[in-house]
Amino acid sequence: MLKKEEIFIPYLKKMRTLHIYIPDHLKKDERLPVFYMFDGHNLFLDEDATYGKSWGILKYFTKHRVRCMVVGVECNHIGNHRLREFSPYSFKDEEWGNVKASGKQFLEWMTSDLKQYIDAHYPTLSDREHTYLGGSSMGGLMAVYGGAIYSNIYSRSACLSPYYDHVLDRLTCDLRKLDDLNDSIFYISFGRHEWRTKRALSRGVEENLSVMRILTEKGAKCYMHCYEFGYHSETSWEKEIPHFLQDLGIQRKN
Repeated sequence: MLKKEEIFIPYLKKMRTLHIYIPDHLKKDERLPVFYMFDGHNLFLDEDATYGKSWGILKYFTKHRVRCMVVGVECNHIGNHRLREFSPYSFKDEEWGNVKASGKQFLEWMTSDLKQYIDAHYPTLSDREHTYLGGSSMGGLMAVYGGAIYSNIYSRSACLSPYYDHVLDRLTCDLRKLDDLNDSIFYISFGRHEWRTKRALSRGVEENLSVMRILTEKGAKCYMHCYEFGYHSETSWEKEIPHFLQDLGIQRKN
């Protein structure tokens, strides 16, 4: 079952749409893990997706009977507001101008108000072991940052094509300050065709490796994937669903 709900975000003083997937045919007293994800409109249905192509999570989870809820938070589609909400750090970009970040407040809202609401209204397994975080691009950056900073809340993070431009130094600095991340699992991925030149690809690989090294040094288990035919697109991220579910231990191959 897929449903949409409106929820109020106090610090933004705005309503926002939640895209919520719940497996069909719940057993009596069955409770479910929860995957909290960014860009909820891009996760399930092509007609809701920004570019007309979703991840296809609804189709995959239904076909393979994945017993996990997904709570996707829709982004703000106006101007550079998505970048503001989905970045922990302010930055300046040639195309988007000055981006005044509120990603830290957004994550605080997700881990407190949103999680409390979902746990109160749905049959969840609310403990850390069954609470996950995921996203792509700016959402991938938030999944890296949130999975590490809030490792007491989230045990697993799916970080697809994380966007590090302008913020990598501050991100790695904050990651180095953390205590141990034992029992945390990170899936980090990127596609060969996300960069136009070999030099840019080399830089992108090193950026992801630098993040993975720090997380691993802190005790986290990391799975990093470079997809030879991968692009920065929902079509590519859809193909990764079985891989990040398996690496994160959410669904194992038969």
